[in-house]
Amino acid sequence: MPATQTIDQAIETRPASLIGSDRVEGTPVFRSGGKRIGSIKRIMLDKQRGTVGYAVMGFGGFLGIGDDYYPLPWALLTYDEGLGGYRVDVSDDQLKGAPAYARDGWDFGDRAKEAALYDYYGAVPYW
Repeated sequence: MPATQTIDQAIETRPASLIGSDRVEGTPVFRSGGKRIGSIKRIMLDKQRGTVGYAVMGFGGFLGIGDDYYPLPWALLTYDEGLGGYRVDVSDDQLKGAPAYARDGWDFGDRAKEAALYDYYGAVPYW
């Protein structure tokens, strides 16, 4: 914000980019071409650093039954206003080989699993 701009002016000229976690959960995830591939089930926050670690995407199943859960590094997701959801450049083959887990099967405190996840996608770890 330029030194001559007041906070009120900044509020009027910059769109808010913050969103509540409850509004992210359930948001659809699309491929670059616009094909829906899943939805955000939850976001994982690093409570000490105050950053988003990754999003957990539900993929597959029918009406939420039989979904597999795929953690995706947050940096891979781009919000697309036109689609009303997040875009991610991940192929079916990448998803089939990606780290995944059953509904309650992921150990959220396992740094080795997180490191493998980020390595798999070639993403820079959030930590």
